Amino acid sequence: MYKINELPTPCFVIDEGKLEENLKLLHQVEERTGAKILLAQKCFSCFSEYPLIGKYISGTTASGLYEARLGKEEMGLENHVYSPAYRPQDMEELAQICDHIIFNSEKQLRTYLPVLKASGTAKAGLRINPECSTQEGHAIYDPCAPGSRMGIRACDFTDELADLVDGLHFHTLCEQDSDDLETTLVSVKKHFGDLASRVKWINFGGGHHITRPGYDIERLERCIRMAKDEWKVEVYLEPGEAWALNAGFLLTLSLIHISEPTRH
Repeated sequence: MYKINELPTPCFVIDEGKLEENLKLLHQVEERTGAKILLAQKCFSCFSEYPLIGKYISGTTASGLYEARLGKEEMGLENHVYSPAYRPQDMEELAQICDHIIFNSEKQLRTYLPVLKASGTAKAGLRINPECSTQEGHAIYDPCAPGSRMGIRACDFTDELADLVDGLHFHTLCEQDSDDLETTLVSVKKHFGDLASRVKWINFGGGHHITRPGYDIERLERCIRMAKDEWKVEVYLEPGEAWALNAGFLLTLSLIHISEPTRH
């Protein structure tokens, strides 16, 4: 085992003690609320840590085929995927290795639903747009911005479409506190409340800064319980940065060459 001053630099060092602190905190939220928390691999895909992470959480979520393979092979728990667009040649494998596949539009859903049904494994979800912006200074990440094509709006939903999906997904936050989640849920209830009571699960997406000091965990848990009690659904969360927040650092060694004064 290396000592810190013996590591070849530059290198990125993971503090497993701090990582496990984050994991325990997230696991406690699962235990108290019954929600399922997934590792968003696009934010932390260091698969050598997956055996440790898998002891505390319910699974992984991916943004494409290769991340989905990684989650399936290295963690082996629940495996979810969402992408704004899918390659047709990837869908058959995704349907075999994923439990939930989230689609961004009605056209996507109808195109690939036969593949999911044939697999007998993957359940179909649809991303919704709550039309509720809570971003400040992150407009580029705001999927509820005017003109956004991330998710389907309530005005475009039909009863026929609702019967085709098992769950709903929204992702509107970016390193935010649970007060913004609470605000978003008010809009979800307003626009999609009837639909939410007809599905089996709702995924609150990512952007929840749960392990940040000062984050209001009690409010988060109230939000989860509200959804479970009112809509009778299973609740998923897929935080990203929260997993490894403050659990790693870049180690470098600066070598300063001091030359002797030039003598004339």
